[in-house]
Amino acid sequence: MITTNPLDGDHFKDECAVFGIYGHSEAAALAALGLHALQHRGQEAAGIVTHDGTQFHAHRGIGLVGDIFADQAVIARLKGSNALGHTRYSTTGEPMLRNVQPLFAELEIGGLAIAHNGNLTNAHAVRKELVRGGCIFQSTSDTEIIVHLMATNPGTVVERLIVALRQVEGAYSLAIMAEDCLIGVRDPNGVRPLVLGQLDDSYIFASESVAFDIIGADFVRDVEPGELVVINADGVHSHRPFPPAQSRFCIFEHIYFSKPDSVVDGTSVYEARKRIGAELAREMPIDADIVVPVPDSGVPSAIGFAAEAGLPYELGIIRNHYVGRTFIEPSDEIRHFGVKLKHNANRAAIEGKRVILVDDSIVRGTTSKKILEMVRSAGAKEVHMRISSPPTTHSCFYGVDTPERDKLLAANNDVEAMRKLIGADSLAFISIDGLYRAMGLPGRDPEAPHYCDACFSGDYPIRLTDQIGGNGSRQLSLLAETG
Repeated sequence: MITTNPLDGDHFKDECAVFGIYGHSEAAALAALGLHALQHRGQEAAGIVTHDGTQFHAHRGIGLVGDIFADQAVIARLKGSNALGHTRYSTTGEPMLRNVQPLFAELEIGGLAIAHNGNLTNAHAVRKELVRGGCIFQSTSDTEIIVHLMATNPGTVVERLIVALRQVEGAYSLAIMAEDCLIGVRDPNGVRPLVLGQLDDSYIFASESVAFDIIGADFVRDVEPGELVVINADGVHSHRPFPPAQSRFCIFEHIYFSKPDSVVDGTSVYEARKRIGAELAREMPIDADIVVPVPDSGVPSAIGFAAEAGLPYELGIIRNHYVGRTFIEPSDEIRHFGVKLKHNANRAAIEGKRVILVDDSIVRGTTSKKILEMVRSAGAKEVHMRISSPPTTHSCFYGVDTPERDKLLAANNDVEAMRKLIGADSLAFISIDGLYRAMGLPGRDPEAPHYCDACFSGDYPIRLTDQIGGNGSRQLSLLAETG
């Protein structure tokens, strides 16, 4: 058997998604639909926990949302008007049911379910102290650290959560369901997204606004960095339990992670990607005949590039949308055909043409090389690659699965060396200032950068305690199961 993961090595792996709804008679069904809309953020496992006013109900599984919750009997068993869901991409190791979220625990104050998008960068250090104090962990997820910190402190659920979060570092968007409330919270820097919506008299938390569209809910606003929002029978209540910090929303949400039809950080993702493509065309023009996106993430940027360059936009690569994650591979001799499981060149559009390929990023370079070979084999006269992000030179420790730095192509090669390795006639990336201009800023201000761009700049806005501790990424990877 072969997993397609290595064939997608030129992309960061999506993180995770959370969805919570309070006060709706069809809470479980709506949560399943919301998770379906957020499936792009994690395809390995999913779960839903509900509360019916008396007890909690849960169903979790390995696989896609549509498979785990396909049986109506499963939804029927998830009784209650409050629901919390999660879809997961683990950043390391095999998916295990014990790590599938939402996690659930019985505390002194009652039952508690928690779903997390992000990564705690002091997870190893805090977990070590908790274990020394007698805590017994049931998972390898860093999310469980928050549960134990809440369990070992006094007060209401909100008070316990605040105390717990003041002891952790990292990037997180959390949705938490207790017996009488639903809570949404973002880390003080707001690295990971979380939005608030409304459906009739019910309120919803979700990682992206597309989860509202599928159920006919209205987008209300972003949960702000460092904000803790409590939804209960009395309405919506906002708390500010953390000292003010500089907003550092993840720039890669706009480049790749979020769906194009989402609105994140107050910005249409589709329009942002088109602007990035246009800026890339201004910065890195090249004589060519057509502009071709590497589907699907390169599509909006290629549209913007083609419009700015005054060149035809063509679907020169067709993606197979019906490919699963695992396939039988008859022999090693045909391993190089792997990329064609997901992409095929459209010879009619590219034969004899000078082609500009637009993609969102290059991580290892493996897939880019295969796609370039495929386009050349289909008769392209020249193949020029344009990337709608700066070179990826650093790993992410804030909830995104990235290779260690020595596996990143741009960390070990200049652009010309990268061009030769992937086999392009030319290769160019948008500059980091150009990326900021496309986002409506004059450029990257090193004194007050608006986004987290550590994967390009090495400027990590949140302390990497576990890295500083000496065991490097191994410590982080052992506790990086949330996505």
